[in-house]
Amino acid sequence: MANQLQYENSPYLKQHAHNPVNWMPWSKEALKKAKNENKLIIVSIGYSACHWCHVMERESFENEAIAQTMNAFYVSIKIDREERPDIDQIYMIAVQLMTNAGGWPLNCICLPDGRPIYGGTYFRPHDWQQVLLQIAQMWEETPEVAVDYAERLSRGIHQAERLPIAPIPEAYTATDLHDIVTPWQAQFDTTNGGYSREPKFPLPNNWLFFLRYAVLAKNQSVLEHVHFTLHKIANGGIYDQIGGGFARYAVDGRWHVPHFEKMLYDNGQLISLYSEAYQQQPTKLYERIVEETVGWATREMLAENGGFYAALDADSEGVEGKFYTFHQEELENVLGEDAPLFIDYFHVTKSGNWHEEGTNVLYCAVDGDKMALESGFSQDDWKKYLHEIKAKLLIYREKRIRPGLDHKQPTSWNALFLKGLVDAYRVFDKQQYLDLAIQTANFIKEYCISNEGVLLHQPADHNRQILGFLDDYAFTIDSFISLYEATFEEDWLDEAYSLAQEVMEMFYDEEDRTFFYTAHNAEELIARKSEIMDNVIPASSSAIVRVLYRLGELLDKERHISVADQVFANVFPHIKQYGSAYSNWAIQLLEHVYGNNEIALTGMDAKAWRKQLDRHYIPNKITLGGTKSNLPLLKDKGGLESKSYLCKNKACSLPQNSVEELLILIHNNRDSSQIN
Repeated sequence: MANQLQYENSPYLKQHAHNPVNWMPWSKEALKKAKNENKLIIVSIGYSACHWCHVMERESFENEAIAQTMNAFYVSIKIDREERPDIDQIYMIAVQLMTNAGGWPLNCICLPDGRPIYGGTYFRPHDWQQVLLQIAQMWEETPEVAVDYAERLSRGIHQAERLPIAPIPEAYTATDLHDIVTPWQAQFDTTNGGYSREPKFPLPNNWLFFLRYAVLAKNQSVLEHVHFTLHKIANGGIYDQIGGGFARYAVDGRWHVPHFEKMLYDNGQLISLYSEAYQQQPTKLYERIVEETVGWATREMLAENGGFYAALDADSEGVEGKFYTFHQEELENVLGEDAPLFIDYFHVTKSGNWHEEGTNVLYCAVDGDKMALESGFSQDDWKKYLHEIKAKLLIYREKRIRPGLDHKQPTSWNALFLKGLVDAYRVFDKQQYLDLAIQTANFIKEYCISNEGVLLHQPADHNRQILGFLDDYAFTIDSFISLYEATFEEDWLDEAYSLAQEVMEMFYDEEDRTFFYTAHNAEELIARKSEIMDNVIPASSSAIVRVLYRLGELLDKERHISVADQVFANVFPHIKQYGSAYSNWAIQLLEHVYGNNEIALTGMDAKAWRKQLDRHYIPNKITLGGTKSNLPLLKDKGGLESKSYLCKNKACSLPQNSVEELLILIHNNRDSSQIN
């Protein structure tokens, strides 16, 4: 007999529909059942691409004896963390407070009212059964102990990431940046790139900060480490050398063996990062990474409705990474006389470079392409040859049983990928990138906005519609602003401003001077939280602050800037404590210290001049343009004659007659970046 999850749309929830556990989705019905029967609640959270979620399902949730215990003493609720990140946020904080660790699967035991009393991540079957029996016994014999602990833990949840209102500094300085970067830089792994830790996550926002900081502060050692890291990641097994796209992280310190799940949000951000890195230091490797990653997403993740799917599983046929790994014999059979070169190029061995039984995770030497050129290939010949070899191996690999696809379409993740496509278009000037970006934006407008005109977290399904969270708004606004800057079509800016107005009304708290993750009219949970610390995705609060500054400059909105100023000031004292967890805030600090170049391009050549401008790396800029506009920086600069202006602090330069003149002006401005 299938449980209630059979009626859900989430692939992760459907995976548990035939467990002997009487799973219920998060709902009023489930919460009411717990209260009526005075039963404790099990809140179990995961996602479809999560390897250890699958393991715990096989070991515990498909175990008849464990299921009997869960069914007898608990109301068991299964949650897809990507569908309900607001619920995941609260119970993740609870587990971190209890254990000083977190991750997925996330399993919390709660009072009938939802307040947690015990939790952890993966449990072995015996341990899970023992926990269930012991806590059920405690609830029966000494329920007051559980209630007391729940009250104390709930206070901790309410206080977590709650910041006092801080005074706004008169100015932020280069010394502030130095104080943040110095301890952060000490974590660099000079042998393998990234940080000296295992596992290794790409953390694209971290390296975006360091790239911009290195150029603006003229710090050559940091700049070299950024590019060294990006080369290591691109050549490692964390990157799918055959099909393109990045896995979520590497389990080792060399970027070699990935945790094979592929997430849309990682790849959108990494497209942005590699595009910007190419702009600063053009290399064929970066261009190839962007091209192949967009190709992967278009081939494997693009839905008929024009949006992108969420993720691919790590497992296929119940084995992690089986779809992506090779045996040496396979390369020999597929490639024939070309095999010896590429067996060396991809570090393939007969005995295997990962597991026993000859399993290989393909990776390349950092100087692999250079070696090919030195052996007699021209750049164009090597590019063509490598592409042909990869195409042969891809065709062969496509015959295998594919990993599971999570067909959810989170708005925030689609917006991050949209932004990556726009960034790639501006750097590489490939029209297909822009076309795909506009298609994704239209998907958001058509499918991710309710009939009442409210942004949704994902397209509504037959069960429910989930209101958008702060990150859905922030990343969508950011992507629409980016589309405006790439096209100078002001409709995108109007859309962004309209969404920002909704954010100010529904998410901003005037008393606490903070943005909450959920809207004021969202489902009431045991706590309403702000998301402050950046992670593999920038925090929703840092993302919304950055777009408010941007809209404030583009549209001359003092209210946006004043709100952003206060929220940023509240966070600022914490950045130096742990730079990696505040990288997006640190990018904003760069703009406070070095200023922002507001570049206005007017006349018939505005778009052509924008393309010319984008051949140069200017990390702190916004770009406006057109022949006729009511935007504050453009409304007095109309006409068909092409001119460019550099503006800062509501003052603009004299009109420049070419992009070259504008670049000289930026270069000579003492607060601006060095132009390459």
